[in-house]
Amino acid sequence: MQLLYVILTSVLLSVSSGIPYATIEKAFEKNNSSELIKMGGDKILIDILGKEGVYSHSQGNLVLKDFFTKHPGNQFDFVFKGKESLQGSFAIGNYISKKDKFRVTIHFKKVKENYQIESLTIENS
Repeated sequence: MQLLYVILTSVLLSVSSGIPYATIEKAFEKNNSSELIKMGGDKILIDILGKEGVYSHSQGNLVLKDFFTKHPGNQFDFVFKGKESLQGSFAIGNYISKKDKFRVTIHFKKVKENYQIESLTIENS
């Protein structure tokens, strides 16, 4: 019985990461700006190729949609996932479009029990 408890606890802890890494990867692979934006707070700091701004969901969606239109791709992989803490975390990934490779840095803020995207930076790799 104790072995069953240990196995269930391990599975639950590994599944409930808090940060939806798989969802973020899929959103980048599908160029789905609205899926990315809805994982953010009311305002999101977005820096794309040096152009930075704080955007609402609707504005941020347009900014990301414009980036994906100009740089369509289908490959995204996280290369680093920071330790989750009470304050937040960050992660670094690579987004590959048809012509270019980009480095993506995402900062997360913990709000209650969930992690929200606080800032997203896309720069040439």
